[in-house]
Amino acid sequence: MLAVPVLAQEPLQITLLGTGNPRPSMERFGPSILVEAGETEFLIDVGRGAIQRLYQVGTAPQIRDIDLVLLTHLHSDHVVGLPDFWLTGWVFGRDRPLPVMGPPGTIAMCDHLGQAFAFDKKVRGRDDRYEAAGIVLEARDVQPSVIYDADGVKITAFEVDHGDGIVPAYGYRVDYGEYSAAFSGDMKYDERIIEHAKGVDVLVMEVISPAVELARAAVKSQEAIAKVISHHISEEQAGSLFARVKPRLAVYTHIVPSPTTAEDLIPPTRRTYDGPLAVGYDLMTIVIGKTVEVYPRRVSNEP
Repeated sequence: MLAVPVLAQEPLQITLLGTGNPRPSMERFGPSILVEAGETEFLIDVGRGAIQRLYQVGTAPQIRDIDLVLLTHLHSDHVVGLPDFWLTGWVFGRDRPLPVMGPPGTIAMCDHLGQAFAFDKKVRGRDDRYEAAGIVLEARDVQPSVIYDADGVKITAFEVDHGDGIVPAYGYRVDYGEYSAAFSGDMKYDERIIEHAKGVDVLVMEVISPAVELARAAVKSQEAIAKVISHHISEEQAGSLFARVKPRLAVYTHIVPSPTTAEDLIPPTRRTYDGPLAVGYDLMTIVIGKTVEVYPRRVSNEP
C-alpha cells in the first residue's frame, strides 16, 4: 500500500500593520492587524495608514482580495482608514463585495460611508468601468458569538470593557486548526478575556503606560488624561492577565501614548508576568506554528 504523506498545517500569521492610537505618529500608524490563515486573509480594525502598510507588505491582488474586515469598536482611530482601504481596493480591481463585521452601529456607519462617497462611486463606476460589486460594503452588526466559520477558520467575537459608556467593544479569538490567537481590542482591566483567550498560542493586547501618558500626553487637561487612563489597561494589569492565560507569546499593540517604548512597558509588566513577551511595532509579524517566531515583515513595496 502506498503511504500518503500527511501535510503539515500552514502557520497562522499575524502582522501588526499599525500599533498606534489617535495621536499621529510616523512610527506607529493607527491600529490595524492583518491575519493570514491559509487562504483566508482579514483585517482587525482599519486605522490611519492601514492601506499604506498593507501596500508595503503586499501586492495589488492582496489589497483587493482581503476576505473580511472585523471592527473591535467604532472609535475613529480604529475605523478612519476603512474608506481608504475600501475605495483603494476597488481602484485596484476588487470585483466582489467587502464584508465588514463589528458591533452594533457598523451597518449604520457603512451606510453613511456609501452616501459620503456617492460621487466617487458614481464617477469611477461610469468613467473607469470598475466592477459594480467591488464597491459594495456587506456590513453586519454582530453579537458576541461565533461570527465566521469557513475554510478551517473560526472567529469568535467577545465583549470587553472599554470604560464607561463605550459599549459595545469587542475582542476576537481566531482558531485555525491547531493554532489560535486572541485580540483584546481596546479594554480596561477585564477578567472575561481569560476565558475567551484560554489555550491560545498568542494573545495580542492593547496597553497604556500611565506614567508616560501623565508625562507626555498630547492633551493638557488632567481630567481628560485621567479619563484616557481609565479606558485602557496598564502594563501591570495586562501582565496579571497574561499570567493567567499563559499564551505561548504575549504581544502589546495599540500602545498609548505613541512615544512609549519597550523600556517603559516591560519592567512594570514583569511585576506580574514572567512569560514570553513582545512589544509590538509597525510591520511586526508573528508566525504561529510548531514554534512562535517574531520578525519584521519584509517590505515589498515602498510607501
